[in-house]
Amino acid sequence: MTPSVLDIDHDLRLVRLDAPPAEALSWYQDPETLWMVDGKREPYTPERLARMYDWLSGRGELRFIEVRDEGAESGWRPVGDVTLCPEDLPIVIGEKDQRARHVGRRVIEALCERARGLGWREVLVGEIYDWNVASQRCFSAAGFEPYERTDRGARWRREL
Repeated sequence: MTPSVLDIDHDLRLVRLDAPPAEALSWYQDPETLWMVDGKREPYTPERLARMYDWLSGRGELRFIEVRDEGAESGWRPVGDVTLCPEDLPIVIGEKDQRARHVGRRVIEALCERARGLGWREVLVGEIYDWNVASQRCFSAAGFEPYERTDRGARWRREL
């Protein structure tokens, strides 16, 4: 059974939602973010975003990353998304003010613990592009190492 909320810390959690938060579309319309995650700069439409989230939720545990925000109605604000899949761990910190604040590393660490609890022996990342140095640093800090070259980057893994 997949819990609906995974609390990481007092200020960070992962939430399973029935529908993406309204903020999600803006994450996938930012050219810089798209270049880092897709290697393209073509903005997503609402339909494309829905298809992507449907595809991800069919492959693994799709969750939205939330940070505590006392100004938000719920006390939490969505800042990105992540999916724990057997063959990938795609993560997007869509809110730029949350990047370089260790949100990604903390989320990755929590999901590696989740994978260990599910009996997994390793966690894989399908590809991190050569130009996405921030993601390389983040995954490296979480114990991942590149293990196979791709056309534009490398596949990464962490043994559990």
